[in-house]
Amino acid sequence: MAWLQLTLEATKSNSDQLSELLTQAGAVAVTLQDAFDDPIFEPPIGSTPLWKELLITGLFDADINIDTVLNLIKENTGILPFYTLNPLEDKDWIRAWMDDFKPMQFGQRVWICPSWHTPPDTSAVNIMLDPGLAFGTGTHPTTSLCLKWLDNHFYEPIDVIDYGCGSGVLGIAASLLNAHKVYAVDLDPQALIATLANAEKNNVSDKLETFSVNSFKQQQTQLQCPLLIANILAAPLIELAPILSAHVSSGGHILLSGILEEQAEKVSNAYKKWFTIDEVTQEGEWIRIVGTKQ
Repeated sequence: MAWLQLTLEATKSNSDQLSELLTQAGAVAVTLQDAFDDPIFEPPIGSTPLWKELLITGLFDADINIDTVLNLIKENTGILPFYTLNPLEDKDWIRAWMDDFKPMQFGQRVWICPSWHTPPDTSAVNIMLDPGLAFGTGTHPTTSLCLKWLDNHFYEPIDVIDYGCGSGVLGIAASLLNAHKVYAVDLDPQALIATLANAEKNNVSDKLETFSVNSFKQQQTQLQCPLLIANILAAPLIELAPILSAHVSSGGHILLSGILEEQAEKVSNAYKKWFTIDEVTQEGEWIRIVGTKQ
């Protein structure tokens, strides 16, 4: 089946109405994107922010009467926004999606490989991980920064806390790099499900234990590990500094990421009470901070 994409210029104030009208007109999917590449990295908790100017795209069957769609929009809004129409090639979208994900190397030892690919180096530390709902497939610089540090520094069979585990990629990497035990913690139940599934796929489920944030607080208040990884965002990193610091044993390390360049100093300062900051490393606009417990 062929498709037709109708893209409308919109603003924050009329985006909901236009999205609803496209759905009423028969769009099988409606997507919103930023009109001017203005990323929103860290919105307030509980908010659903939108850009000031947006592009809203409705995906229709190619045989849709587009004039009917446009008239519906004009009748309900009083104006017809600027729009573009583009045919969309009919193809095997699952195959195209799979082709976009190739094995990726991090440092010398670590690879992330989708399950449909044969690992390029069978003797390497190969993490079999398919893209999914949970954050963390290695493509984002924050995950890449953490994986590269683990590749370069992780040799001893120590216990690890992966706080904000997402897909579990960092905890799984630590497990495959000889971690003794990994405690994976996340707010999102979907992330914990994904972490367990990915751990089983990589044959490390016996090394990995998952916790919701609340259950971790209740059951592991005395737990200290030589390494705590937290690849989340700057605001919670700062807020959680006393709690996360308490879970790192003396002489152990904290590995922090999810931090923008302009946030690095505030995050570092939040941990200096407990840690000597060993390095601040940048990849693109993202920062990795590593500290040693005093």
